[in-house]
Amino acid sequence: MSRVKGWCPGALQPMESGDGWVVRIRPPGGRLDAAQAAAIADAAEAQGNGVIELTGRANLQLRGVTPASHAPLIAALRAQGLIDADAATEARRNIMVTPFADAETDALAAALAEALAASSLTLPSKFGFAVDPGPAPVLTRDPADIRIERGPDGLMLRAEGMTRAAPLTDITEALDLARWFLDQGGAPMGRGRMAALIARGALPPGAILPAPAPARQTEPGATPWGMLVALEFGQIPPDTLRRLARLGPLRLTPWRMVLVTGTRSLPALPGLILDPRDPALRLRACPGAPACPQGHAATRPLARSLATLVPEGAVLHVSGCAKGCGWPRAADLTLTATPAGFDLIRHGRASDPAALRGLHPTQLPKVL
Repeated sequence: MSRVKGWCPGALQPMESGDGWVVRIRPPGGRLDAAQAAAIADAAEAQGNGVIELTGRANLQLRGVTPASHAPLIAALRAQGLIDADAATEARRNIMVTPFADAETDALAAALAEALAASSLTLPSKFGFAVDPGPAPVLTRDPADIRIERGPDGLMLRAEGMTRAAPLTDITEALDLARWFLDQGGAPMGRGRMAALIARGALPPGAILPAPAPARQTEPGATPWGMLVALEFGQIPPDTLRRLARLGPLRLTPWRMVLVTGTRSLPALPGLILDPRDPALRLRACPGAPACPQGHAATRPLARSLATLVPEGAVLHVSGCAKGCGWPRAADLTLTATPAGFDLIRHGRASDPAALRGLHPTQLPKVL
């Protein structure tokens, strides 16, 4: 049985895995300049195993860090303004920002981070905020509990799970909504999400405005803000990270993509995906065994071997266990590794009932 830890790693509070500690970095505002990107790349090579991953919350994480290498890694990243004052502040600053942010949006995200740092809120570690006030929100498919979006008459504050929002006049109202969540019993024993609370019938105060329609799904390629590049399984080689940041400031996304701002073309760099029809974009997979101690099988080599069998527009999720960390939502096809083989789930999550059980990897091409 998979062990549910119920919390997310940070930089100051890493998580142990099969290949060492996982250290998650939350760049302020989801932005990286060239010096910051170089410091992360250097740390991945010198204090980790060289693996840098983009996460589903627009963060970066380093793998293979050890107890001995953790302190120098933190010192190097703190010098670049990438480390919070303490673990409690780091945990509260769980903020996603649209990669297409303007100066007003960046200021809004910074004000929210400052307010959270000054607060005494004790929220579940997976509880997060999305600052997404563009003409149409782009983060609605990504995990957040409190969303700042834009309506016809200005900014709105929306609890995840609601189709109505409240007018936002001051950033402290976002913290008030988080306190309401706690007061309503949304986090029993320190765990819980806003959508689950709303599903139980709780209604946040002042939610009278209709939520805006989301933007269509974003694809890699040229955008008005720069070049959006995807990376297979969200892994970015250290030198690719360095070289991208030299071309322009970077914006992280929860889509396993990076926005290189201010540029219209990119050189050929290892790991980049620019073709929206690339079969690799149809794949989702956690690190699997042996990198994760809970994984029952290697996942990414298998996913890669099956990519061309996945129809265009569909998603194949290969999960090392029933937790489904690599894609915690429904996929068109999900393969969940078990001690007896792979279970096949159609239009579901890794933990959902399987249509077929105990499949050997050699059977999967024919089954798909």
